[in-house]
Amino acid sequence: MGSSLLPDLGTQILIPVCGVIGIAFALFQWVLVSSVKLSPAGGRDAANKNGYNDSLIEEEEGVNDHSVVAKCAEIQNAISEGSTSFLFTMYKYVGIFMVAFAVLIFVFLGSVDGFSTSHQVCTYDATKMCKPALATAAFSTISFLLGAVTSVVSGFLGMKIATYANARTTLEARKGVGKAFIVAFRSGAVMGFLLAANGLVVLYITINLFKLYYGDDWGGLFEAITGYGLGGSSMALFGRVGGGIYTKAADVGADLVGKVERNIPEDDPRNPAVIADNVGDNVGDIAGMGSDLFGSYAEASCAALVVASISSFGINHEFTAMLYPLIISAVGIVVCLITTLFATDFFEIKAVKEIEPALKRQLIISTVLMTVGIAVVSWIALPASFTIFNFGTQKDVANWQLFLCVAVGLWAGLIIGFVTEYYTSNAYSPVQDVADSCRTGAATNVIFGLALGYKSVIIPIFAIAVSIFVSFSFAAMYGIAVAALGMLSTIATGLAIDAYGPISDNAGGIAEMAGMSHRIRERTDALDAAGNTTAAIGKGFAIGSAALVSLALFGAFVSRASITTVDVLTPKVFIGLIVGAMLPYWFSAMTMKSVGSAALKMVEEVRRQFNTIPGLMEGTAKPDYATCVKISTDASIKEMIPPGALVMLTPLVVGIFFGVETLSGVLAGSLVSGVQIAISASNTGGAWDNAKKYIEAGASEHARSLGPKGSDPHKAAVIGDTIGDPLKDTSGPSLNILIKLMAVESLVFAPFFATHGGLLFKL
Repeated sequence: MGSSLLPDLGTQILIPVCGVIGIAFALFQWVLVSSVKLSPAGGRDAANKNGYNDSLIEEEEGVNDHSVVAKCAEIQNAISEGSTSFLFTMYKYVGIFMVAFAVLIFVFLGSVDGFSTSHQVCTYDATKMCKPALATAAFSTISFLLGAVTSVVSGFLGMKIATYANARTTLEARKGVGKAFIVAFRSGAVMGFLLAANGLVVLYITINLFKLYYGDDWGGLFEAITGYGLGGSSMALFGRVGGGIYTKAADVGADLVGKVERNIPEDDPRNPAVIADNVGDNVGDIAGMGSDLFGSYAEASCAALVVASISSFGINHEFTAMLYPLIISAVGIVVCLITTLFATDFFEIKAVKEIEPALKRQLIISTVLMTVGIAVVSWIALPASFTIFNFGTQKDVANWQLFLCVAVGLWAGLIIGFVTEYYTSNAYSPVQDVADSCRTGAATNVIFGLALGYKSVIIPIFAIAVSIFVSFSFAAMYGIAVAALGMLSTIATGLAIDAYGPISDNAGGIAEMAGMSHRIRERTDALDAAGNTTAAIGKGFAIGSAALVSLALFGAFVSRASITTVDVLTPKVFIGLIVGAMLPYWFSAMTMKSVGSAALKMVEEVRRQFNTIPGLMEGTAKPDYATCVKISTDASIKEMIPPGALVMLTPLVVGIFFGVETLSGVLAGSLVSGVQIAISASNTGGAWDNAKKYIEAGASEHARSLGPKGSDPHKAAVIGDTIGDPLKDTSGPSLNILIKLMAVESLVFAPFFATHGGLLFKL
């Protein structure tokens, strides 16, 4: 077997040091962003390496600089306050749920052995005695709460940074598109690095503290750690669904009345829903996305650690090899740090057409560098050969095989990213075809958009299938878990380019509301169109990694529940399979309907204000923004509970009444159908959005023949975009949490289901 080259002390130093580097780099980027002043006098002399000596556009056009900056600061303040108050309201409700669910975990897991405090026989080795089930119950509850709090903090910090940076991006756009890009990208990097480093450091500290109690019982230790993934994802579910309903109710309401009925531009300050719309970008796309990817990362790590603890790493107590998943993530932070410098310091962006290539370069550079990083880590952190638990037997694996498992996940992520980009960016023919179909009205636009979404599923599914086959062939379920970690190893870069989108979107909104020149709006629009595509790429990553993570968790669950084979031909399993495949549709129906009913209230309120406030259309009276913000907040808090309950209760109901075989069918079914719907929903929505932007920008002869804003093809494109909103920002992204969360919840409760489950079949 041999031991790894990296000593245990090296691991104890390497992981926290990389985490601290990540946090320090995030703070450094934040300091650079804050050098852009939101007071009229600053901002001029901040000409660093990327500085331009151009005069500001305002100076050319003789607009009063002071009033513009003050207006930007005022709007930013309103968006920040709205976002903070919504998140606090949501966390209040979610906090109650968190405490209740923590009690449930403790009671269910404690009852496995009748709340006994004496040692029990180990699950996987009958010759040894392990810590009592009550200890696992207590420690699982603690790690659940830790995961939940880390997830909430990740989302909240991301939102704070985004609302801090949006107006600064707008002000920098006066100096040139390159300056604005750098502020938006740096702010995204702050979120990416904070989240990646926090997730790693908290998990690492938790493992070390739990080890003080568990000692040599690593099976029990890492089983208790799975609560961390459950906590992370359950918070992400409410963040994604609640934030998604909030943002899309406001967006749909603002678009339908403002653009289609009243013919005023997007983000026009006369539109009452405009502040709610911009708040929504921060609470849905930033806070929700942050919690979501944190959840994926926590679960992939937990799945890998659980399988490793019952393989030779855990049996022989090889600490460095055991923490291989964490070392990958630690090296990923350093790789992403180097990658980020390529966007902010090594290359300068001077023209609009350089924005998207710069963001794509980030993906390629991080993937190439990470491949080298994984090779080095696999060489120094793993023994030359070892065994991996494979459904009751131990499988011999060499360290180069594990390297290939991680690498195949990493490159599958890149492929999914690029395919997503091809189908959602208006630089390529699929979106241009959708835009062209608007000539004959909204119906053809909808038909083309749906077809594009279904078609965009093909290559990502093949990429996921290949990575599953390769990684499972080499290293069984552990291989799949580390493939998911490979896909998420560049999470800091992925989040940076993802958070960049909503920040640019907000910057454009602020420019419009502050009445800045149309040339600035053109620059922020260009940043935003690239941001739309990167958001779609981010969703692609989230969905791809969710598929691998939930399969790995499924494997860990099957092992933990002592199921040897999942036989589709037995009725118990098949009914689970068919019901599981239905769940993503049920869940999507709930979230779509919620957006629809909240948008209905919003449309009525916006119409009421336009009809009853005298001087609103003329711009002499101010709209009542607060009422629209309240409508979105109330609707999302109320509507997020049923879909959340569906996901959280399904595994419990199925496990308790129908047993572990049926539950394994439900998990497999929801995974298979959920991934397909999630990819097609996200890409359909992204394509409709960019088809609309393609017509609005009028950058090519073809686009100009469809425009300008307000033309019939443009109105058809706006309707498509509005239908796509809940698909791409509520249902699609929430589905990846559904498939992961049900799997991780089943894993945490597996001991209880295996002991007391299947009541109906015992009658």
